[in-house]
Amino acid sequence: MRKHLLVMAVILTAVTGCDNVEFGGFDMALQPPESAIKQTTVGLAPIEPGGDLGTNKALLLAGIRQGDTGRFIVVGEVHSDTLRPLPKTQISDDEEQIAKLIAPGSEWAVFSEGVRVGRMTAQSVSPAIGFCGARIAISGIVELVATAANAERLLALPVAEVNQPYEAYRELSHTYDQRVATLAIAGDAISRHGAPWPELGTLNAREHIQSFQLRNTPGQSIAATFMVGDNLEVGNPGQGSYSLFVMGHENDSGYVEHYTWHRDSSEDGKAAPRYFDHLDWNGDGLDEILLDVFGNQNRSFAVLSRQGDRWVRSFQDDCAES
Repeated sequence: MRKHLLVMAVILTAVTGCDNVEFGGFDMALQPPESAIKQTTVGLAPIEPGGDLGTNKALLLAGIRQGDTGRFIVVGEVHSDTLRPLPKTQISDDEEQIAKLIAPGSEWAVFSEGVRVGRMTAQSVSPAIGFCGARIAISGIVELVATAANAERLLALPVAEVNQPYEAYRELSHTYDQRVATLAIAGDAISRHGAPWPELGTLNAREHIQSFQLRNTPGQSIAATFMVGDNLEVGNPGQGSYSLFVMGHENDSGYVEHYTWHRDSSEDGKAAPRYFDHLDWNGDGLDEILLDVFGNQNRSFAVLSRQGDRWVRSFQDDCAES
């Protein structure tokens, strides 16, 4: 681990995203029926575990909300050690348990920034075009507590599998010190991996940055993605391009590097990761981190989990592209 004292002076530029516009290649323009539950920002009643659904499968969803509607992608099955892909790539008659779990009318507990913030009622199920494999997309009506009214990136679990109460929601904005720390961590990682230095510097190469607070962890955390010769989106990479994901945690003297993921597109193919959200979805008291990964032709997911003092990639979609 490397300490990065915050002593660099840089010209800062704000990085903005468009996650609220599109997810997985689809613009969201669902028109809920008049009788559907509308988004509320006041007085959301606690969600009680539902009845027996005939399954003990906990599926993790990742979605984007726009207004009252959300489009969620099934990431995988939750297990004690990691996520695992669904047993089959298509919903069929012999998968009645999963089909029942995700059917229209199903109820989901919704999370953001590591805490429970609302619910989603499924309205429709369809193929998740734009993601590797034959993933499933669930669209539905989202209700959020007042403090999370602006939350857009959401995770969801079946309400029958969730006992977690509502907690205080807080969305963090990255600070000057955190932005400088990502540049320092990236500079060390680029040298360590022997990668070409970005022609216009690391600041210009940084395409995404996110600060967050992990459960049972003192200090804040910061994650950033740097793209060299390429963009953080689905598409063919340029010659000699690479992506670099970095993550650091705060201590008394600054931010310490805790994880980096360097990917040389020319040697290994494109798989550019971006922080999506975090949550303790397996109930072990420690948050996992979900990454949204952009490839040549589609998107996929990866997961970072803690093993002792180390962060490891505990799950990654097998998305070999031709």
